[in-house]
Amino acid sequence: MRVSTALNPDAPENALAVIPRSQVVSWAFWDWAYSAFNAVATTFVFTRYLTSSSFGDPNHNSALLGWFLGVSAGLIAVIAPVAGQRTDASGRRKLWLAINSGVVGLCLLATVFVRDSPAYLWLGLLAISIGTIFYEFAGVSYNAMLRQVSTPATVGKVSAFGWSMGYFGGIALMLIVYVLFIVGSGSHVGLLHVPTAGGWYVRLTMLVATAWAIGFSIPILIAVKEPKVPAEIAAERTSFLGSYRVLFRSLGMLWRESRNTVWFLLASAIFRDGLTGVFTFGGIIAGVTFGFSTSEVLIFGIVANVVAGVATVSIGAIDDRVGPKPIIVTSLTGMIVCAVILFFFHGNGQTVFWVFGLILCLFVGPAQSASRTFLSRVIPEGREGEVFGLYATTGRAATFLAPLLFSLFITIGGKQFWGILGIIIVLVVGLAALLPVKPAVEKATVRRTA
Repeated sequence: MRVSTALNPDAPENALAVIPRSQVVSWAFWDWAYSAFNAVATTFVFTRYLTSSSFGDPNHNSALLGWFLGVSAGLIAVIAPVAGQRTDASGRRKLWLAINSGVVGLCLLATVFVRDSPAYLWLGLLAISIGTIFYEFAGVSYNAMLRQVSTPATVGKVSAFGWSMGYFGGIALMLIVYVLFIVGSGSHVGLLHVPTAGGWYVRLTMLVATAWAIGFSIPILIAVKEPKVPAEIAAERTSFLGSYRVLFRSLGMLWRESRNTVWFLLASAIFRDGLTGVFTFGGIIAGVTFGFSTSEVLIFGIVANVVAGVATVSIGAIDDRVGPKPIIVTSLTGMIVCAVILFFFHGNGQTVFWVFGLILCLFVGPAQSASRTFLSRVIPEGREGEVFGLYATTGRAATFLAPLLFSLFITIGGKQFWGILGIIIVLVVGLAALLPVKPAVEKATVRRTA
């Protein structure tokens, strides 16, 4: 099936042009590729490794990781709001996607050199924090490309497909590294009998993750074409500081013409940071608070990605029928309830984390996917490209909240499980900000051709 691009603002001028399925799949493979960073580096393997006793006090290192990620998020908040605007004006989304993805790949490669010793803690923290910054910058271009591979009536399905590819890519990669490098116990683990001394079982895992990310990110750079830059957007090419003037002018126009859209941009910036925090800190909470070993964390990660991936791909059609707001509200409420239970019953052992951690994961993917499609239903007519670019960039401006509140509550409570409260607060505030936002009915229709 091919989808007409006549209603796609980023599509070629020819109204008969179509979006081949190969472009949609190639676009989604970037999510599959960089599941290596999300699942293996920042969630279930490397950050768990950094917060283990091999690097010192796990509680102190968990807080330190949060502070590093918080500083990274602060830099993202300063730079990301104009990164998308400048990329759109230059007409070089793919180039900047390639550059930023390449830096993330180098950061993944740097983790290969982190031995299990306190002397290497700072290298690991820097690799993760710098990688996080450039992963977010790459995501600006990637999310902007969603408009190039979908139409208003199919954006829910395409968005859900992309998110699910990220989860399924994480599953495949974690199964590979678990079998080859991690399963088992003793001085040598995995099918390849990798030595645990020196952290080699984790370091080889990160080497495979590096190759995975770089290799599978190539299709999007080949198949998806650069968009034609409208004259009015090209005219906004300016200096770095000048880009902020363009951004503030656009936000001012939105505030006057569609405050509903502005409120969604603010609400989504908050609750999406909470969603990110769930997966960023989920693995280290499992390891430190609930006593999961590295292999147990990885097994949980595989199951969690299966649950999240299936839930996400299943919700796409529902999103296009009933709208994304009910999906987001239900998902955020379910996550808050599960997180509260995990906080108060953390002393009841691993069973509590298995049950409520997986239920929580059931809601994460649908909320992430639906938040991308919500905006397409509240954008003022004729402002689609500009506002979607703002969503893809300003949504990064709140990415310091979850890491900083996670670390703050650990500092206050003295134990890692207190960090769960920080994530809960971000989700609650994001939900409260979303509730007044009114969804709009999508009026566009799409012609499909075989």
